Amino acid sequence: MKKTMLFTTALLLAETGLFAQKQANQFTKKGDNDPAAKAILDKVKKNHQSYKSLEANFTLEIELAEQPKEVQKGKIAQQGDKYFLDMGPQQVLCDGKAIWMVLPKNKEVQVNNMPSKEEEASILTPQALFRFYEKGGYIYALINEYTEAGKALQQIEFKPTDRNSEYSKIRLTVEKKTASVANIKVFSKDGSRYTFNITKLTPNKAFDANYFTFNKGKYPGYHIEDLRE
Repeated sequence: MKKTMLFTTALLLAETGLFAQKQANQFTKKGDNDPAAKAILDKVKKNHQSYKSLEANFTLEIELAEQPKEVQKGKIAQQGDKYFLDMGPQQVLCDGKAIWMVLPKNKEVQVNNMPSKEEEASILTPQALFRFYEKGGYIYALINEYTEAGKALQQIEFKPTDRNSEYSKIRLTVEKKTASVANIKVFSKDGSRYTFNITKLTPNKAFDANYFTFNKGKYPGYHIEDLRE
């Protein structure tokens, strides 16, 4: 029985690998993207744009060479251009006019300008999380479809067209039924891995009027450094 199960598992893994290799080899030039992957991404984008607001609980897995894997928990809230990223003591708040970054180790808050469209590259901002591929900097293809914990999942792999990119590839996993992002895994060229797993998504959540406004009173003794130009 064990040998049969091992053989079946090996066969499935081999088929998955051949499927991924076949898909990847078909799309190798800039702009030459997989139509099936594009259709999935369009559904995800349409789904996300239909939300007036959202809140998502997540885990961030950090894998660095020769170091134990680190897992951080956090929460992202978004409403229009405003967002709040909470990872325990570390927080980033955007009120649509500026970005406030809380640095607990230094007891400091840094205030920065809103990024330009060209600078919006961070995977952890809600805007970039759902739209990082739209600027044409990646070749992408559907590489896998599978079921896990009763959910049908689709996996899209992105490869940067810029040879100087710090990433070798990015894998996006989408829940097929809901057209929602399940996780994103980033592969850096230095061997590090970062996996962003969405554990709970609450669309159209109502937030207090001041939820996305920086409150200095929450950070007594902190130095506020305004880096805006």
